[in-house]
Amino acid sequence: MHKEGGPMNSPNVILKPPGDELPGKPGRSAARTSFLWVVIGLAFVVIPAFYFLRRLNRLELQVAGLSKQAEQTNQSLRQIAEKSDVALRHASQAEANAQQAAQLRDQAETAKAKSEEEAEVAKQQAQVARNDATLAQQKAEEYRKQREEELNRLQTALSQIADTRRTAMGLIMTLGSKSIRFDFDKSDVRPENREVLSRIAGVLIALKGYSIYVYGYTDDIGTQEYNLKLSQRRAEAVRDYLVQAGLDPNIISSKGFGKSDPRVRGEGPDARASNRRVEIGIVDSRLRFDELPPLGK
Repeated sequence: MHKEGGPMNSPNVILKPPGDELPGKPGRSAARTSFLWVVIGLAFVVIPAFYFLRRLNRLELQVAGLSKQAEQTNQSLRQIAEKSDVALRHASQAEANAQQAAQLRDQAETAKAKSEEEAEVAKQQAQVARNDATLAQQKAEEYRKQREEELNRLQTALSQIADTRRTAMGLIMTLGSKSIRFDFDKSDVRPENREVLSRIAGVLIALKGYSIYVYGYTDDIGTQEYNLKLSQRRAEAVRDYLVQAGLDPNIISSKGFGKSDPRVRGEGPDARASNRRVEIGIVDSRLRFDELPPLGK
C-alpha cells in the first residue's frame, strides 16, 4: 500500500503533460498519454450518449405507454360515442314513441269526445223521436176519434137513405131493390132512383180524406163472364151519376163482381132482386190496400 500523501494518492496530480515524462521512457509515456486522451474523449462521447440513449429509451417507453393509453382512451371514446349514438337513437325513438302516444291519446280523447257528443245528440234525437212518436200517437188517437165521430154521423145520415153498416175499413151502403132497382139484364139508373143517388151525393160531397168504391153485383142467371160485364156497367152507372152530382171523380172507383158473393141465397125472384145490387164503400183515404176485396166481406 501507498502511504497517504504519496504521489499516487495526490488529488492534484492526475496526468503529467507530455513534456514532463520521466527521463529514459519517452515512447511509452506518450502512448499512455494518447490512450488516456482517447479514453477520456470516448468517455465524454459514450457516457452522454449512454445517458441519452437511456433517456431516449425511457421516453420511447413513456411514448409507447402514452400511445397505448391514447389508443385505450380512443377506444373508450369510440365505445362511449357508440353508446351515445345508441342512447340518442333510443332517445329519438322514445321521443317519437312519446309523440305517437300523445297523438294517439289526443285522437282517442277526440274520438271519445266526438262519441260522447254523438251519443248526446243521439240521445236528444231519441228523445225528440219519442216525443214525436208520443205526439203522433196523440194526433193519431185524436184523428181516430175524429174519424170515428165522422163515421158515426155519416152512418146516421146514410142510414136514413139506404142500408148502411160499419166494417173494419169504414162504411158500406147497400143499394138493393128497396133503394135502386135494376131491370133484368139492364144497367140504367131508373129516374125514380136518381133522387136516392142525389141524396147520397149530397152527404158524400162534404167528405174530406175519404175514398169511395162502387161495386156492382148481379143475380145468378147467365154466365159469369156476362154477369161480370153487366155488374161493371151497373157500378159505372152509379159512379157516373155521383160524379155528375158533384163528387170528385178522382176519389171514386168502380168494379163489377158479377154473380159472385150473393147477398141472399136462393133462386126465387126476391132473392135474385136482392142480389142485383150496388154497394158503395166509404174508406179513409189514408188507409192503403193493394187490392180491396168486396166491401161486404
